[in-house]
Amino acid sequence: MDTQWLVSIEDVPLDDPSVQIVDVREAWEYDAIGHLPGAVNIPFEQFRDDASADPGTLPGQSVFESLLGESGIGPEDRIIAYDDTHGVFAARLLLTAIAYGHTNVSLLDGDFSAWKRTRAVSNDTPEVDPVDYSRPPVGLDRDGSPLVDTETVESLLESGTVTLIDTREAHEYAAGHLPGAIRLDWMELVDTESRGIRPAAEIEAVLEERGIPTDRDQPIVLYCNTARRLSHTYVVLRSIGFEDVRVYEGSLAVWDGPLEGDTDE
Repeated sequence: MDTQWLVSIEDVPLDDPSVQIVDVREAWEYDAIGHLPGAVNIPFEQFRDDASADPGTLPGQSVFESLLGESGIGPEDRIIAYDDTHGVFAARLLLTAIAYGHTNVSLLDGDFSAWKRTRAVSNDTPEVDPVDYSRPPVGLDRDGSPLVDTETVESLLESGTVTLIDTREAHEYAAGHLPGAIRLDWMELVDTESRGIRPAAEIEAVLEERGIPTDRDQPIVLYCNTARRLSHTYVVLRSIGFEDVRVYEGSLAVWDGPLEGDTDE
């Protein structure tokens, strides 16, 4: 099944038992402010771990699968994730799921604040029947993985066949970035009025203005020092048809080659 990267507020299938809506806000927000009807709560901090052996803040496959299973989410279920910050935290849940082999994922196109403008919210905690979510170990370096390591980035740079996108702040980019990287702020891809993703044509215009090729088969590698920002950009680019988008979660502090400074930012 092809991934449906975005789902509009109007089209959320609240009554589909194979769809699990996941709220990644803090537990107090979920309980006190309300949530989408039927949504389960997996707070952002629960699916990240700075001390994990996996790259970035990925928590490890067994930890993540336990979180999903305890929330009643099975390997074949479709996950629709949301937050109240334009989807940037929810996107991290989706990228984490994809990294560990769960590909049937969607991001709510608009966040909790956008939902409650026109839809009812709930303060009821749904009854959850935990399931056994387990699959054989999934290699993070497997074919089709969204993750790339330092050696792969170096090889792509040498081949000249990749566009590197830096999703950090302007001052961070100016202080040093990977050779040839182009800075792109994830908020440039957001419609602040609707709180969702901008139309594809507007996103393409932003990319073209930055000198980012818009050929859908152009290899792209994203990197950041905040995993949620590159995760959001990953989901957005995939949602408008980019086929070869991957992420580098290695620290620039361990990058062997020289970094470039920027005088334009």
